[in-house]
Amino acid sequence: MIVENIELSNFRNYERERFFFDSGINIIIGDNAQGKTNLLESIFYLTTAKSFRPGSDRDIVRFGASGFDLKANIYSAERRQKLRIVYEAGKKKQLYCNNIRLKTSSELSGKLTAVLFSPDELYIIKDGAAARRRLMDACISQLRPKYASALSQFRRAYEGKTRILKDSDKKPSLMGLLDEYNVLLARMSANIIYYRAYFAESLNNYAGKIHKDFSGGKEDLKIRYKTVSTIDDPKRKPSELFEMIMAHQKSHFQAEIQSGQCLTGAHKDDLEIFINGGPAKSFASQGQTRTAALSIKLAERQIHYKSMGEYPVLLLDDVLSELDDNRQNYILNMIKEGQIFITCCEDGKISQKTGGKIIKIHGGREV
Repeated sequence: MIVENIELSNFRNYERERFFFDSGINIIIGDNAQGKTNLLESIFYLTTAKSFRPGSDRDIVRFGASGFDLKANIYSAERRQKLRIVYEAGKKKQLYCNNIRLKTSSELSGKLTAVLFSPDELYIIKDGAAARRRLMDACISQLRPKYASALSQFRRAYEGKTRILKDSDKKPSLMGLLDEYNVLLARMSANIIYYRAYFAESLNNYAGKIHKDFSGGKEDLKIRYKTVSTIDDPKRKPSELFEMIMAHQKSHFQAEIQSGQCLTGAHKDDLEIFINGGPAKSFASQGQTRTAALSIKLAERQIHYKSMGEYPVLLLDDVLSELDDNRQNYILNMIKEGQIFITCCEDGKISQKTGGKIIKIHGGREV
């Protein structure tokens, strides 16, 4: 997959700018807060119409503007395609592929896929479960349209059920809607869990091999998917998972009423990560944590390749500069295929190691 060029209008600090990229390595340099990460964000946004940063679409709009417009020409699935996303505050977001309006963001799945390394990604080992769920959701949503749709429906069901549980004391009539939300939540959770289980299995296989090489054969990395306790095998058919989730909901009914919280569903999932048999979250050193996180992200790239038959666009946001020479060299040797974007404050040794096109950014403009 290749992003040939992209045009940004009122996106973050870009008023109107168009960039042309190399099909291999692109090194984006500039001082802090000039727009390097914003450029990577615009590329990533085209994959699912969502940012990798927290906040809403309104936060992406350039100060003083009412919306943003992204246009890109890409080469994917052995053909050139045009992607466009238009956001206007207060209106429904408009998505286009080859000038044809898409109904939902899930229809973007597979058009363009990307894997992101950022300083925040290096801490997925130590962060809470939500960070690891985001990892799964970001990857699977790009590859499976049905997953993205199930995730969207799950979130609406979760929000609806949570409101019922919190407000039922004041409005007892809301409890009449609980069964409907329980069924929808369980059905969408079953679909999500099914996809996550197979993703986690692939992630474990790839990351384990990469981490062993990365650590010089000294460390063993294992990843285990953790979900609803009544599920004995998360790779069962969604129809079977649905019944197990319903059973869990039934057993936790009173606890949910008393706590006012939704205690059953895919929002409780996690990836348990072990290094040499011990839980990485509790016992991994800083070096082990960094190596494990990088191994997981490189494994994510391999999952994309296995699924799509071509490498995803790789976005390295100010990560290589934080690594020692050995880790830098290992990563650069692993990513010789596909299109790559690397941000750094100065090109220095990285450009000497990689070659490629250098793009200088200052104040939201290429200079």
